[in-house]
Amino acid sequence: MSSSTPHKMPIIIPNVRLNDGHEMPIMGFGTYSGKPEEFTRMISDAINAGYRHIDGAMFYGNEVDVGNAVRQKIEEKVVKREDLFLVSKLWPTFMSPLLVEPTLRQTLKDLQTDYLDLYLIHWPTAFEENMGLVPKGEDGTILFKTVDFVDTWKAMEACVRQGLVRSIGISNFNSQQISRLMSHCSIKPVTNQIEVHAYLNQKKLIEFCRQHAIIVTAYGPLGRPGFQKDESEPVLILDPKVKELSAKYGRTPAQIALRYLVCRLHSL
Repeated sequence: MSSSTPHKMPIIIPNVRLNDGHEMPIMGFGTYSGKPEEFTRMISDAINAGYRHIDGAMFYGNEVDVGNAVRQKIEEKVVKREDLFLVSKLWPTFMSPLLVEPTLRQTLKDLQTDYLDLYLIHWPTAFEENMGLVPKGEDGTILFKTVDFVDTWKAMEACVRQGLVRSIGISNFNSQQISRLMSHCSIKPVTNQIEVHAYLNQKKLIEFCRQHAIIVTAYGPLGRPGFQKDESEPVLILDPKVKELSAKYGRTPAQIALRYLVCRLHSL
C-alpha cells in the first residue's frame, strides 16, 4: 500500500486471560475525554496503531461517536468485530435491576454491535433515577438511591446468559464490597477497574483482587493531570523522579508512568 507518509506497523498488545476463560488485551484506549469533532479520528488512529481494547461508558456521552468510528474501521476491513474488545459501564442512575438490560441494549445500539465483551458496574452506589446523570438536591449534594449492588449484579448475570455481554466486572469497588458480591454471585467479576498510578498504588486492593483471580484495570494511569484540586498538588508526569527515569531510559514521562503499571498490573 502506497502512502505519502511511511507506513508504521501496528503494535501487538498481548492478552490476559480472564477468570471466565475469555481474553482481554492488557492495554485499552480510554474514551473518557476528547472533542466530538476529533473522536472518529482518535479511535481510527488508535485502532490503526494496534489498540483493540476500547474502554468506554454511557456516562462519557460519546458511545454513538465510538460506534461510528468502530463501524468505519470494520467497513474499511482494518479489523473485524471479533478482533475488538469493547467495554462499557452501567451508570449509577440505572442500577435498579429492571433498568440494567434496557440500558445495556441502548449501549449496544449506540455502539452498533450485538454484544459487549465486558460490561462493568461503574460505581457500587446508585443515584436517583429520572433526574439526570448526576441528580442533586437543592443543597447541591448528590441524591443517592437505595439499590443493592448484589441485585444489580444478578441482572448483569442475566445479560450474560442472554448473550448480550460476554464478561462482567466492577469498577471502584473496595475489598469489603467485592467480598460481599462474591458471596452472592453465580458469575464472578472478571475485573475491577480502579484509579491506580505511582501516587496511588492501591497495593492492598490489588493483592486482594489477585487472590480472587480478579484482574485489576487501572484508570488515571498518568495521575490524572488536569484534575488536581489546586496548583500545590503534584503532577505525576512532572515529578522529578519520573523525569529522571525518563532521561535515563530515553522514554517519555508518560511511558515511564505506564511501565510502572505494566510491571504491577495485568491491565490498564
